[in-house]
Amino acid sequence: MNRLRLISFIAACAACVTSCGIYSFSGTSIQPDVETITLNFFEYTAQKVNPSLSNDLTEALREQFRKMTKLEQIDEEGDMEISGAITGYDVSATAVTANEVASQNRLTVAVRITFENKKHPEDNLESNFSQYADFPSTQSLDAVESALCKEIVDRLVEDIFNATVAQW
Repeated sequence: MNRLRLISFIAACAACVTSCGIYSFSGTSIQPDVETITLNFFEYTAQKVNPSLSNDLTEALREQFRKMTKLEQIDEEGDMEISGAITGYDVSATAVTANEVASQNRLTVAVRITFENKKHPEDNLESNFSQYADFPSTQSLDAVESALCKEIVDRLVEDIFNATVAQW
């Protein structure tokens, strides 16, 4: 009797998971008729230059889609397409001591993206994202820039992924 219940339970769970068609265990909500994606290179339009940031962000986003979806990545005319630009790359003081000296600085990266779903245009999106990381003013930006940018890129990729295909 217990075995029959277990089999019935498993069958019911399988029917529920496969019946909606757009649910996946990675948290994405991609319709089943969407099979390809084009992830364009992110342009760099910020005034302060970081020569590797565009490539780092583009490749991290491509890797996220490779790991978390079954979409085939193609160079042009994908069912979905993401393009964007790095529009801001700024360092500012976030904490000031009594002597009016910065004790902590913040690196902020801003990105503008355009997401187009050619099969389901109601999902299209244009949005701005921004992430930051703080560092002590006793360290130069050059000394911590690589680690900060990795942290910021990881968070931006998560934000972009969630906004486009996880729709959170």
